[in-house]
Amino acid sequence: MARAKATGHQVREASAEAVEEALAQQAGAQFEWHYGRVTRMGHFEVAGGRAVTILWEEGGVTSQQGNITEEQWEIFRLAFTTNGRVAILSDLKDEGWMSDYRFLEAVR
Repeated sequence: MARAKATGHQVREASAEAVEEALAQQAGAQFEWHYGRVTRMGHFEVAGGRAVTILWEEGGVTSQQGNITEEQWEIFRLAFTTNGRVAILSDLKDEGWMSDYRFLEAVR
């Protein structure tokens, strides 16, 4: 099976949950999905540019100021203007996953 970072691959499953599981398996055994809601977005020149605040379903709130790519900003913006939900797929332990935006999605 192709790794999640491979370009141009398709995943077909019977449900959204099955697709999530297949993507996590492609990324690697240690990857897990985490869900949250974008509660604030802004731009602060003094603080390093773009800023986003996320309330995580597993508990906790994170605020990232600066170091947000154009692609990540578009996903956060899309989530914020709809239902606010985002998901990340991360292999980082403890609370490191809360700011791991390598695999970032807006969720309906």
